[in-house]
Amino acid sequence: MKKERIIMLSDCQSFYASVEKASNPQYSNLPLVVAGDPARRSGIVLAACPLAKAFGITTAETLKEALTKCPELIVARPRMQHYIDVSAQITDILRKYSDLVEPYSIDEQFIDITGSLSLFGSPRQIAVAIQDVIRRDTGVYTRIGISYSKVTAKMACDLWAKKNGNGLFSLSKEQLPALLWPQPIGQLFMVGRRMSAHFQSMGLTTIGHLAQMPLAELKWRMREKFRKKCDIDAELYWRIANGMDDSPVNPATYEAAPKSVGHQMTLPRDYPTLPEIKTILLELSELVCRRCRNLKVNGAVVSVGCQGASFDQPTGFSRQVTMSDPTNATNLVYEAAVALFRVHWDGQPVRRVHLSLSNLSDENQYQLTLFESRPRYRELERATDDLKDKYGDTIIGRAASFTGSGQIKERAGKIGGHYK
Repeated sequence: MKKERIIMLSDCQSFYASVEKASNPQYSNLPLVVAGDPARRSGIVLAACPLAKAFGITTAETLKEALTKCPELIVARPRMQHYIDVSAQITDILRKYSDLVEPYSIDEQFIDITGSLSLFGSPRQIAVAIQDVIRRDTGVYTRIGISYSKVTAKMACDLWAKKNGNGLFSLSKEQLPALLWPQPIGQLFMVGRRMSAHFQSMGLTTIGHLAQMPLAELKWRMREKFRKKCDIDAELYWRIANGMDDSPVNPATYEAAPKSVGHQMTLPRDYPTLPEIKTILLELSELVCRRCRNLKVNGAVVSVGCQGASFDQPTGFSRQVTMSDPTNATNLVYEAAVALFRVHWDGQPVRRVHLSLSNLSDENQYQLTLFESRPRYRELERATDDLKDKYGDTIIGRAASFTGSGQIKERAGKIGGHYK
């Protein structure tokens, strides 16, 4: 008989804010948020500590709104590299209890302890030990969901461990009908506000309603609802509601070769002219191609898209084109991206631009042409890549990136759009 797995989902409470409080003990009893640019009193709240949340402050609201609710609020500027380092430190702590640790996000990690019980005790004993060590070494409080699969461990953490006094909760397969199924449909993992509304309009108001509906009927009803075939989505939701998830905790999840490489920029203002937008396309081409060169792959398909600033009246497009030869040369990708953009842009101001390369292949396997220039491109760009790796992204760059429309200097001080 196959042994049932024991999987945990470790979630750090208000991660960025907790790290800042651990680094600044003088703020331990004060409401604190990590947000945008404190000097300008602008941006959005990325994380709020429990004391700040008690004032009604929520993640993603503007800093101005947060300060209105709590004028004495401590505002910390984000330090993304430090948060990444602390997250890696927590990963190392978890690996002391199992070699099967899979980061799910910067503040959430799965750990399979099935083979660790004989070494460290019961699942609850291991969870308490993990909490204690993480709190002692990083100052961060973690909540842990314990279950038999990744998806049920995630829901055990989100629905119960985050809300009880000790930050721990175990959810077994036998408990699903009594504990999970009575929950509102919006509490199901991967069901957002819009999907919740769709399910409710179908009469599926609880997780149990969805779980107990025959799968064939759910597929039919979703086809009727969305006027298209969505059998895969229907089965995914049905399986989650029934706690079915065979996916392993895989430490190498993020080491797998990507199917595409892309970057997106949200701009500080509307960009209304093509010359300004071309600067961004050039910077995106550089970022994407540099990653491809690091991965030693070429891309054959260039995808370009943009969006305007308005959510109520959305503008923009997303299109792709196959180049004559796969490449990771910035100039060639840029030329293809600009040509694609010219054809599909409607002239409306742009606030967000994305670019990606897909249909990837080994960079050493390509068709030679009569006037082959790729080796020359490759050596030149590898030389600039080495300079940037050693001295930073601003040590060398295209002239356009140092104009008023360029974002290279602003982005050099950030990780993932936030300050390092």
